[in-house]
Formats: sequence, structure tokens, C-alpha cells
Amino acid sequence: MRLMFSHPKEFVQFRKARGNMLLSRKNQLLLEFSFWNEPAPRPGPNIYELRSYQLRPGTMIEWGNYWARAIRFRQDGSEAVGGFFSQIGQLYMVHHLWAYKDLQTREDIRNAAWHKHGWEELVYYTVPLIQEMESRIMIPQKTSPLQ
Repeated sequence: MRLMFSHPKEFVQFRKARGNMLLSRKNQLLLEFSFWNEPAPRPGPNIYELRSYQLRPGTMIEWGNYWARAIRFRQDGSEAVGGFFSQIGQLYMVHHLWAYKDLQTREDIRNAAWHKHGWEELVYYTVPLIQEMESRIMIPQKTSPLQ
């Protein structure tokens, strides 16, 4: 949707109304981990999980080294979409994006990782690096290349 304003006054009114609707906003400039697959268009339908981790300051290199090994356990299927870390904005922030057919598939794939030799050890060493974590389930818009 494109908004057109014929007068600056209309734009000022729009910005004020938009500001009243926003509860919060934050921006980040992210870089992709070199060991992760590059995000690519995919057929659907899929749901997506965005897992965000606030790491303890000074632990990004350690996290990256562990996940360079850990990603092998999660790339059997095509669920690994992308892994990113913040360069500008909230620092020591990591985001993993995963695609699943549905929530049951998500649960099955995540449970299967625990049966792979070495996964438990990598989780054991990475969990202490995390200050906070969050998971969001997202459904792509029809116009998204990630279906």
C-alpha cells in the first residue's frame, strides 16, 4: 500500500497517528554466519521459527565456533534457513531462522537432534553463553519468497 500526501500537514498528521499506534520499535543491522546456508526461496506451505539469543558480552566468537559444528546436526532436512548476528543495534544478539511444515514437524525434528551423537555436548557448552532467549512462530505472507 502506498500513501500519497498532497500537503505536508497530512504527512505530519499521519506520523502522529502512526506514533500513537506504536508500542516500541528497534532496528538491527545483521550479518550472516559464514557456516550457515544462505536463505533461499522455498516452496510451502511452511511455518517459520525465529529463535533469538541475547549472548553474554564477549562470547560471540565462542558461540560461532560451537554453532559451526552444531549446524551439521540440524541441516539434514531443509529446515535451517539462516543464522545471523547483530552488527549494529543490540549487540551480541543472534537470530536463527528455521522452516517447518507444521508445529508437529518442528517438534519431531527438534527431538530427533537429541538422538544424534554430539548434539547434547554442544547444547551443554552453548547454553551458559546465553543471557536471554526467545522463540517466535511466523506464517509468511503470500508475497514472501519464503513460503
